[in-house]
Amino acid sequence: MTRYPEDMIRTLIRLAGLLLAFASICANAQSFPITVVPAFIEAGSPVLLHVDAPAGAIVSGTWLGHKLEFFPAGVRNERNGHGWYALAGVDVEAPDGPSQIEVSIRSGIDVRTLSRTIEIHPAHYRTGSLTVAPKFVEPGAASLEQIKAEVELKAKIFAASASEPLWSSSFHAPVAAPPTDSFGTRRMFNGKLASIHKGMDFHAASGTPVHAANGGVVVLARPLYYEGNCVVIDHGLGLYTISMHLSRIDVQEGRNVASGERIGLSGATGRVTGPHLHWAVRWHDAYLDPAKLLRLDLSAVR
Repeated sequence: MTRYPEDMIRTLIRLAGLLLAFASICANAQSFPITVVPAFIEAGSPVLLHVDAPAGAIVSGTWLGHKLEFFPAGVRNERNGHGWYALAGVDVEAPDGPSQIEVSIRSGIDVRTLSRTIEIHPAHYRTGSLTVAPKFVEPGAASLEQIKAEVELKAKIFAASASEPLWSSSFHAPVAAPPTDSFGTRRMFNGKLASIHKGMDFHAASGTPVHAANGGVVVLARPLYYEGNCVVIDHGLGLYTISMHLSRIDVQEGRNVASGERIGLSGATGRVTGPHLHWAVRWHDAYLDPAKLLRLDLSAVR
């Protein structure tokens, strides 16, 4: 019988252990992958994350300093097993470069931790100039107090999203009017750089019906200094849509709305240069490109 040196045997045992560990990691990666849609992500992109996990699992994660809240798919994908999804996004002002997604999957006493590096690419937005009433560039003392109170109100609203998704299927444009590519534009108001445009403008004449882009609950429906008559819909898990400059509000705060339900009429209230609808999409404190959300197919998700 051939006898092998003890150090060789120990080396073979270590190698066997490493191979088993690697096989386990590969099996877990195949059973619980993280998929990301779209594949190319830039500043302002909404992102749909997907992992496979058992129906009774607890799935959570973090990305870009935010908590990822996963929910089970409404329709089972027989090929991939039980789908768990999170609808997240990258702020329009986010820096480019690599970012790390961490996901934890707990099923009974078994816990698996997954990670994936996501490259965020820069988005190239234009610079535009607008002329508005001086009070919207240099507000007076009374207006500053109003603006401060509204900032606190909005912070409170955006901090208390529903604990489950209230939307169903894909999102739809809120108004039957042509959109512009104004999202992300660096706005010069009366010659001064004031902000980055964090929504999509629609060329909607005053009185054009404005609809809920998906199901949710109205968490704000009132006039604000810059936004004019404004309606904010909470779609759950930190996702909101915001309709600004309305001539009329047709819903009340606390009311549940269905996709396509009328919430008001477009107008020219607040800081505007003329009638239009400003429509914004927000995930936690990140503002996302509404056009990209409208192109995101969510029909198989819930």
